[in-house]
Parts: sequence; structure tokens; C-alpha cells
Amino acid sequence: MTTTTKYIFVTGGVTSSLGKGIIAASLAKLLQAQGYRVTIQKLDPYINVDPGTLNPYEHGECYVTDDGAETDLDLGHYERFLNVPTSQANNVTTGRIYQSVIEKERRGEFLGKTVQVIPHITDEIKARVQSLGNSGDYDIIITEIGGTVGDIESLPYIEAVRQLRWDLGENNGIVIHLTLVPFLSAAGELKTKPTQHSVKTLMESGVQADILVCRTEHDLPHDLRRKLALFCNVKEEAVIQSIDASTIYDVPNLMLDQGLDKVVLKKLNLKSTEPNIERWNQFLKRHKNPTSEVTIGLVGKYVELQDSYKSILEAFIHAGAENEVKVNIESIHSEYLSSDNIKLKLSHLDGVLVAPGFGERGIEGKIDAVKFVRENKIPFLGICLGMQMAVIEFARNVLKIKDANSTEMAPDCDNPVINLMEDQKNITEMGGTMRLGAWDCDLKMGSMARDIYKAESIKERHRHRYEFNSAYRTQMEEAGLVASGLNPDTGLVEIVELPEHPWFIGVQYHPEYKSTVANPHPLFVAFIKAACNYKKKHKNATLAQK
Repeated sequence: MTTTTKYIFVTGGVTSSLGKGIIAASLAKLLQAQGYRVTIQKLDPYINVDPGTLNPYEHGECYVTDDGAETDLDLGHYERFLNVPTSQANNVTTGRIYQSVIEKERRGEFLGKTVQVIPHITDEIKARVQSLGNSGDYDIIITEIGGTVGDIESLPYIEAVRQLRWDLGENNGIVIHLTLVPFLSAAGELKTKPTQHSVKTLMESGVQADILVCRTEHDLPHDLRRKLALFCNVKEEAVIQSIDASTIYDVPNLMLDQGLDKVVLKKLNLKSTEPNIERWNQFLKRHKNPTSEVTIGLVGKYVELQDSYKSILEAFIHAGAENEVKVNIESIHSEYLSSDNIKLKLSHLDGVLVAPGFGERGIEGKIDAVKFVRENKIPFLGICLGMQMAVIEFARNVLKIKDANSTEMAPDCDNPVINLMEDQKNITEMGGTMRLGAWDCDLKMGSMARDIYKAESIKERHRHRYEFNSAYRTQMEEAGLVASGLNPDTGLVEIVELPEHPWFIGVQYHPEYKSTVANPHPLFVAFIKAACNYKKKHKNATLAQK
């Protein structure tokens, strides 16, 4: 533990999407493994108040924290690496900064002063950066600055970093600058100019990078590192190579080999010890050496962009490692699924996950997918909208309520088995108005859910507006669809399952948000185990027929 909270700022240049979040999370993991209390926050330069209203194609998935914050997907990486929950304070956008400053101005808090970017906006940014440090819960705060150095929208954040380094004093705040060192195949060489220009742009804003992390496809030779150190005004030991890795979970070890943690701690005047990442490496060993493999169909409507379902894909990696199997994901666009092609698309799969989403596009395809896996006894996991589609499918095809639907897709339907929550009916604004964050759920005695969780009650994160309509619950349960998880305060149905099916569970919440390397989510672990059993059973049946 330190007596003074230390700050690390991670900036990016030349091009965004270099992996600042993964570098920040990997560094945090190495520091945490040396006994330091670490958290990471993300400053996003867009003007949306949060990513909650953004289409997944715009910015990837929207990640939700325990306290109900709709945040950037990088917070998912932070939690998966550190196994420490994040909160509202860990993600700040330009929209939220300006909203806060304007509200203060309206209340008269600036005593008639002219409100300007400097000092009012930069002061608000600085206050948000230091809020986690002032809590006393952390020794080191890593702050990832979204976007690219040189962009107009990033300038207030870079200025706030400049001021903070001055305020914090020597050895209390450092800047890591992530850049690209491209390889020109025609010339057969790595080029340092983009990095030099990026560092120069940062310096024009008054900020000197302390450490360079260079994204590259090839090893950086010694003379090139020396050149970068000379032209970018950093020590040679502070030029860190970040070479392309086969998995993001390799990056902590790559950064350890490069000595990033040692350089950082030295600059912060903190003690460096050998990090204990044995448990992490055990996970990596299982992940890289599977004993078998399964194929899971991911049925969704944003499948063209992998980041739309980032947490689900990572949860499959954690669950696969836990079961020592490789999980192959087959993305299936629900908009192009129909009863005509469903057998071709799904019959070869070992399990099917019907993904979350909003709106009516691709809904009938999801319902067809649920019907096929229910009737053919293929392991099924439905998440949020996926669970709602399972309820609609059961009502239509088992209860024979042919017009069963959700009021989200059919507002005037006669049989709304999925309906808007009562307290949602008068809401007109979209942002931050859903059932969000961690809610309690009591698990039914003797249910599959209770057996999987090995607990009487759980807390899971939500992000939705529509619910299972309890008016149909008795009818559903008498026909075999059991409500095995209920919210103790509201009575809302959180989990449904089919006891006569080998493995069929739908959950109203998002279990993927809580899956980490250290604690793979039990639902995903059990789902993959069921997929393994299904594959083994069908393989044996095929052999018997031969």
C-alpha cells in the first residue's frame, strides 16, 4: 500500500483501437499481482452522456456495472482481468462532464463567472479522475483516455492531464503513450515516424510521455528502440514492445517480459516485486491446451460486429478453459433464420445461445431457433431478449396461444406474455431509464438454476425494460416451463427452465457481465459442460448406428 495515491494516464496516438484498454488492464493485473490496490477508469470523448443509447454497431456492446451504470465495453476488460467490480465513477464521457458543468452553472455555483473549457471543464475532468483516488480504496488509479491524441474532442482531457501532473507533483503521475509502429512490407522495414509525430503532437499540448508502448507486428530491434528513445525523449528501458498476440490474455505476460510494470513502479517511486500470476497462467494453460472442442451457435442480430457481444464471447473463453474445451462460436444472424433453413443452420451445433438485443428486427428467427432446440433437445441458453423469445415460443407452440408476443414488438397484442414493467409505462426518455444494475434473485429449491449456482439467492446485472408477464405464469408452469428464479421484492421472473429438457435455461439478466478469468460464470460453465455431454452422446449414438 502507498501513502499517496498514484496516477497513470494511458493515451493513444496515430490511430485509435490500438488496444489501450487491454494494455491498461494488463498493467493493472501485474500491479495487482504485486499487492497494489488498483482500479482503471475510462474517459470517453464522445458527447453522449453514456453509451446506453448507442447502437452496438457504433461502439460495441454497452457494459453494465453493479450500480447500474451503462458504460464502455473496456470496463468489461478491466473487470475480467482484475476480478474487481467497477462503478459509475470508472467511466466518464464528455457528455457527462458538460452536463455536470451546465447544471452547476444553472444553480449559480460559478458566482456569475464566465464558464469556459479552462478552468471549468478541465476542473470537472480532474475532479472525476481524482474521485476514485480520494476514496482511499486504491493505491494506483489507471486512467485510459479514449480517442486519439490530436483530435479536437480529446484536447480538454489532455489539458487536464497536463494540469494534473503539475498538481500531483513528481513521481505521483505518469503518462504512457500507446502508438503504432507499422511494418511496410514493400520496404521490409518498421517505420518510427508515426510514433515520433504522435509524441510531438502530445508535447505540443504540454504533455511529455514517460513510457512508449509500441504496437507492432514484428520485434522492435535494439537500434530502433534507441532511435525512438532519442527522438521521443524517453529512456530506452521505457520503450515497450507490444507485439500482436494470439489472445488478449497473453498480454499481461508479454508486458511482464518487457518489464512494463518495473518501469512504471520505478517512475512512481514504488517498490517492485515478482508478480504472482500463477492462477492466471493456469487459466492460460487450460485455455491453450483443450482436450476437446464444442461448437456453439450465437443467434443474434448484431453478429457482424464481434464487439456487440464482447462479454458473451469472453465468458465462453472462461467457461471453455474451466471445462478444458475449445469453444468454437458460429455466429448466426437471426434476421436470416426461418423454419425453412433452421435445420441446416442449427442441427450440427452442440449448443445454442440466443443473444440479447432490442427492437423487432430478427425476432421471428430467434423464436424459430428456440423452437428447434427445444424440440431437438439441444442445450439452450437465452439471455435477456433470448429468454423472452423462449417464453413467447413456449406460449405459441406449447400453450397454443398463437398471437403471444411482447409489447415491445406488438404494443397492442392480445396476449402480451412479455410486457412493459408498470413503472416503465410513463417513461419518455431512453437513456438510463431501464432496469439496470445488480438485482436480487431467489432460486427455487430443486431447480437446475439452484444446482448450477449452488446458492439459495444470487445477484445479477440487468439491462432491459420488458418483463415476463406473471399473469401467464401459472399456465406456463402447468405446461412445463418453470419460473426457477424470482426477484424477492417485486416477484418478477428472472429465470425460466424446462425440467424435461436436458439443458434449457433462459435468464432475464446478463450473466456474461460477471464472468472473469478468476471466476468463470457458473451458467456459462454449466452450459458448456452440457454442450460437451450432448456432443459425446450424439457421437456415441452415431457410432452405434454404424
